[in-house]
Amino acid sequence: MPISISITRDSSFLIAPKNPVCSLKRLRLLSTFSSVAAAKILTLLQKDESNVEKNLDAVSVKLDSRCISQVLERCAIDKPKLGVRFFIWAALHPTHRHTSYMYEKACKLLDVERNPRVITDVMDEYRAEGFVVSVKMFKVVLNLCRAAKDANLGLWVLRKMKEFNCRPDTVSYNVVIRLLVEKERLDESMGLIREMGLIDLYPDMVTYVSIIKGFCDAGRLEDAVGLVKVMKGHGCVPNAVVYSTLLDGMCRHGSLEVAMEFLGTMEKENGESKPNVVTYTTMIKGFVEKGKAVEALKVLDRMGSSGIKPNTVTFIAILDGFCKEGHLEEAHKLIDKFSGDEVQYDELYSILVMSLLRAGKHKESEKTFRMMLARGMRPSGLASSRIIKSIISEGRVLDGFFLFDALKKSGELPSIDSDVYSALLAGLCEESHFTEVAKLIHIMVEGKIQIKSPYTEKIIEHLNISGENDLASSISSIRS
Repeated sequence: MPISISITRDSSFLIAPKNPVCSLKRLRLLSTFSSVAAAKILTLLQKDESNVEKNLDAVSVKLDSRCISQVLERCAIDKPKLGVRFFIWAALHPTHRHTSYMYEKACKLLDVERNPRVITDVMDEYRAEGFVVSVKMFKVVLNLCRAAKDANLGLWVLRKMKEFNCRPDTVSYNVVIRLLVEKERLDESMGLIREMGLIDLYPDMVTYVSIIKGFCDAGRLEDAVGLVKVMKGHGCVPNAVVYSTLLDGMCRHGSLEVAMEFLGTMEKENGESKPNVVTYTTMIKGFVEKGKAVEALKVLDRMGSSGIKPNTVTFIAILDGFCKEGHLEEAHKLIDKFSGDEVQYDELYSILVMSLLRAGKHKESEKTFRMMLARGMRPSGLASSRIIKSIISEGRVLDGFFLFDALKKSGELPSIDSDVYSALLAGLCEESHFTEVAKLIHIMVEGKIQIKSPYTEKIIEHLNISGENDLASSISSIRS
């Protein structure tokens, strides 16, 4: 049945589906607004489905994501193969390039994940029509396979290239190898690497890293190390990312001693192979995960000797370890040692507050937070939000408000999560602390902070029942 289109002044068109009994979901496009470009393309597509690309080449339109989405949405109703062919054609149009998001959207609209046959049928159509398929077209199809996360389909498309006299290039192999790695089909991915070598092709750095990570995740450290040697043999010099990935695997599945020896080997390397902040942080995390946070200080010292400065992730890792193992004195010593021009006390103590909370040490966390305020430090918005939320969850709503008030009086109020404001307001209403409720509402109105919807009705109900009608009315300006 041909596609029926009616273009109005507003460029809207009605589309009649092939199947009149299709679900409401599939009928959502029967009345819609579209660009003129989409309307032109849909008109052409109905003319001769055996000459799709030729007909499309004849139309002069400006392609954009909106136009492409509208065409795919219509084709998805009863002509998904036509949608796939249009999408491939659009990818090679001189004025347009698909984004990763567009590939994902196309897969979703055309239901490629649940119906991979739509891709195989299109390839068979190309073959039956004698259509010349280029390597670039195959890359578009492979990117659809990647968006659909379908390793079997990707492998099928890769093998199909030979039938069209297309020689797979490095990019084509890389897509399929990564798909196989994601499905933990590591031996098959290695088979493709060997196959590439036979035609003088080699994976790129990103693909090597993905396979090495796959081996490490599976605990196959020998295979991971062996692949690093293969890289070197292909003239691909492993960088810090490769070594950091390998180091992470050694920490998780091997021994820390072997990992430290490997770190020493890295430190003797030059250029991009030398350890960076990610490498050292990975090693520190390895010690922390084994319950050896104090020993991780050795790595921190080596880091300093190499001229590498720890970052926020590094401090979070080691302070988490100290708090979990109860080494609070070591945590304070670490903060004293590293606080200065590069990192402020405020930042490190805010991290400590969060680490204590994650370790379940709520009293110590609150004590540290109050100490920060007493010394004139400025806790981060995240630390402030989490500590107040922790106090509220313990049923100490008034204490939570007083701490919030102390933050406000200390200077500029940090960026506290809006759900904390909402939870605090709801708790104060429940306990009938209306003086504090009025103060908090005033602050929220002034700061244009809206109440989260789950709390709104409950808060208004409490206020009305308590006869606080004026406060209930003032809520209207901050309802989400």
